[in-house]
Amino acid sequence: MSDFDEKNIFKMGQPNDAYAEFFTGQSYLNPLVDLNDNILFLANVTFESGCRNNWHIHHAKSGGGQILICIAGKGWYQEEGCDAVGLEPGMVVEIRPGVKHWHGARKDSWFIHIAVEVEGEETSNEWLEPVDDDHYNAL
Repeated sequence: MSDFDEKNIFKMGQPNDAYAEFFTGQSYLNPLVDLNDNILFLANVTFESGCRNNWHIHHAKSGGGQILICIAGKGWYQEEGCDAVGLEPGMVVEIRPGVKHWHGARKDSWFIHIAVEVEGEETSNEWLEPVDDDHYNAL
């Protein structure tokens, strides 16, 4: 864990209690900017081993979506109807609005990404069902 902490240059932050109902496992959130005072919201999200968020969709009338910048550890990203993609430091994932997806840590690794909320018109997140344990454990 100490090696992982050294790689977490943006720091782990606090337990992500406000969104805990939308995660399986423990995640931590460290906002990097003040949402009310910047054009983009950036946050460091740290996932304990096995932690992942529920399926969800970023909606927008125009613009919107999310960008993930992978910082440390190993994770997964999956869009509905597609195979899961392994995530490693240095990878960038662009998530278009309207795409049902999930992301999180692998079973045997913590994972960190910077989440960039892309500005748009009438943006919202729709949180859906958890990622099925059988599906996740088969990855």
